Amino acid sequence: IENPTAIAELKAINPKVTVTFYPYDVTVPLTETKKLLTTIFGKLKTVDLLINGAGILDDHQIERTIAVNFTGLVNTTTAILDFWDKRKGGPGGVIANICSVTGFNAIYQVPVYSASKAAVVSFTSSLAKLAGITGVTAYSINPGITKTTLVHKFNSWLDVEPRVAELLDEHPTQTTLQCAQNFVKAIEANQNGAIWKLDLGRLDPVM
Repeated sequence: IENPTAIAELKAINPKVTVTFYPYDVTVPLTETKKLLTTIFGKLKTVDLLINGAGILDDHQIERTIAVNFTGLVNTTTAILDFWDKRKGGPGGVIANICSVTGFNAIYQVPVYSASKAAVVSFTSSLAKLAGITGVTAYSINPGITKTTLVHKFNSWLDVEPRVAELLDEHPTQTTLQCAQNFVKAIEANQNGAIWKLDLGRLDPVM
C-alpha cells in the first residue's frame, strides 16, 4: 500500500532524490516480476542494490508463508539477474536479503516461518558463492525480536502455543531505530556472503 507520508519523509531527507513507489505482490509469477523490473530499469537505467524485505509471520498460512518469505524472494532475485548477470552483459549488483535470527535459531512454535527464513539464509549464502560468475554479491540481514506489529499477534503452527506472541513480547527486544541503524551499517559494509545478526541493538557477524 502506498504511504505518501513515508515518501514525503524520504524526500525531505534529500530533496534532490526522486522516490518512486510501485505496488508489487512478490507471489506473482516470475514473468510478472520481470515485467515490473523492465519498467524500473527502463526508467532508472541502472539499479545498484536490491533489498528483498517482504515477509509474513502466520504459521496457519503454510503455503502463503513459503510463497512470500522464500519463493517470492527467489523469483525477485532470479528476475533481477536478467539485468545484472555479467554473463549477459550486465554490470553486476548487490542483494541484501532480510531474513531473521530464526533462520539459524528456530522458534519451534513457528516452524514454517523459521524454515522459510532458514531457506533464505541458505539461498543467500549460495548466491554469494556465485558472485565470481554473476558479478552479483549477496548477504543476509537477520533481525532479532524488534518492536513492530509483526510480533504483536500471530498464529503458531497447529496452535501448539496460542500465547506465542505474548511470550515473545516478554523477551528483550530492540527498537526499529536501532535495527534500522544497524541495517544501514550492514549495507555500508557490503560484505559478500556475510550473515549479519541484528539483535538487542547490536550488529554482529554470525559467520
